[in-house]
Amino acid sequence: MAGTVLLAYYFEYTDTFPVHIQGFFCFDKTYSKPYPGPEDNSKAPPVLVYSLVTAIPTVTILIGEVTSFFVKTEGAQEKTIVTADCCYFNPLLRRIVRFLGVYSFGLFTTTIFANAVQVVTGNQTPHFLSACKPNYTALGCQSPLQYITEHRACTGNPYLVASARKSFPSKDAALSFYSAIYTVMYVTLVFRTKGTRLTKPTLCLVLLSLAVLVGVVRVTEHRNHWNDVLAGFVTGGAIAAFLVSCVINNFKPTQTALPAPPPPHCPDPSIGLPLLSLPRVESPLEKLQGYRILRSHDHQPILSPTPPDVLLPSRRCLTSAV
Repeated sequence: MAGTVLLAYYFEYTDTFPVHIQGFFCFDKTYSKPYPGPEDNSKAPPVLVYSLVTAIPTVTILIGEVTSFFVKTEGAQEKTIVTADCCYFNPLLRRIVRFLGVYSFGLFTTTIFANAVQVVTGNQTPHFLSACKPNYTALGCQSPLQYITEHRACTGNPYLVASARKSFPSKDAALSFYSAIYTVMYVTLVFRTKGTRLTKPTLCLVLLSLAVLVGVVRVTEHRNHWNDVLAGFVTGGAIAAFLVSCVINNFKPTQTALPAPPPPHCPDPSIGLPLLSLPRVESPLEKLQGYRILRSHDHQPILSPTPPDVLLPSRRCLTSAV
């Protein structure tokens, strides 16, 4: 998160990464649209766009999680182990932090992607020549087919010229579409409505319409081309879909790992198991002792008492079937 914030800051407010300077044709009508004025004069100013991008997903996630927390039963609520079986995060707090944290990370990532591509390509906006104010006489422009590559061809405000070289993709379109896709996927996958089938589609269409409206305003005010806006939509939508599908698992609760079953225990063979009766085997010492007794008593056999049979336990170990 810290790395994405720092990169976004360097791309947005510093000249650490210089913009690639492209040339232009003399009297090119594609880049000769009138200057629309500062960004704050737009019908969709950055302050409004960034406020909606931040506020709409935050409010939607808060409402959805709080409602879901109080509707679910206690047994169906998510619990996340922290250190032991007795310690848990609050499931409501954990899900809110998780979803909003991933959303914030994606917001800065989208900003970095858009700014990086703008710096690398250096594509001009439709009002580039109006901001550049090239001196066609000094440049020797005699034909519209003449291509100008001089770095000092522009005589306008350097800040406006640098901003007019950052057109592809549209950052405002990327951020607005990222916010819309993330929120739409949250509403579709988490919200459970009963009694009506048009609530979720209507809300999703409103969010997507707001994002598309931002792109339309950028084009009609000659701040971006159509391909710039479409590239911004693809960038923002792809990042949102990736984070929702691969990072937070479609807003599903995390599955805690079940403890492994204990190994089968071998019970004591002397308890609860049948005993086997083995036949007695006479040792050589017993045979020798019996022979001596016969010699000493005039060959009258005097047999020693026979020891009882030896009872040995079975060596089978029964295990319970799992």
